[in-house]
Amino acid sequence: MTPPERSGRVRRFSTAERMVHRATGWLMLLCLVTAACLYLGPLAQLVGRRHLMATVHEWSGILLPLPFLLGLLSPAFRADLRRLNRFAVYDRRWLRSARRRLTSPQSRPAGKFNAGQKLYAGWIAGAVLVMMGTGLLMWFMGLLPAVSRTSAIFVHDCLAWAIAVVLIGHMRKAYADPEARLGMRTGYVSRSWADRYHAHWLRDARDDRTKDEAPEADRS
Repeated sequence: MTPPERSGRVRRFSTAERMVHRATGWLMLLCLVTAACLYLGPLAQLVGRRHLMATVHEWSGILLPLPFLLGLLSPAFRADLRRLNRFAVYDRRWLRSARRRLTSPQSRPAGKFNAGQKLYAGWIAGAVLVMMGTGLLMWFMGLLPAVSRTSAIFVHDCLAWAIAVVLIGHMRKAYADPEARLGMRTGYVSRSWADRYHAHWLRDARDDRTKDEAPEADRS
C-alpha cells in the first residue's frame, strides 16, 4: 500500500519499526559504553564498579536480538526486512555511483533503502550474531571446549572495534541528513525528500495502490 500522507508528508516508518530501531540502538550503545568501561584503563578507573559493568554488558548483549524478534510481529517490519534482503538493478547503480563519488542524489535514486543501508543492515546483523556467539563462549566456556577462551576474546574484541567504527559512520551519515532523522523520530518525511533520494520507493508504492484500487473500481 502507498504510504499515507499527512500535511504534505509521506509515512516512512511505522511505530513498531521506530521502536525496534530505538531499542536496538540503546542496547547497542549500552554494550559499547560498558565495554569501554571494562577495557579502557583510564575509563575503568574513573567509573569503577567492574562487576556491575560486566553484568550490564552481558545482559544488554543477550537482550540485543529481542527488539528484532518482537518486531517480527509487525507486518511493516517484516516488509522492510524483505526490502533489505533484496538487491535491485538500481541498487547496483547506486553502488557504482558511490564508488565513483557522484555526489548528486539525482544520479543515484533508491528504493525505500539505498544499497549502502542494505549492506550496513546485513553486516551489523551478522556482526551481532558473532558477538553473541563469542560472548556466550567467554561466559560459558563449557559450551565448546575445543574453542579456546583466548580465541573467543580475540574475535570478540576485534569485532567490537569494527562495530564501533561502523556505528560512528552510521551516526555521522544520520547527522548529515536531518530529514532522515525526522523520519525515524516521527515516522514521516517530506515528499520532496523521498522523491529526491528514494524515488523508486514512491513509484512502487503508487503502483501498489493502483493495483489495490483497480478491483474496487471493477466492483463499482
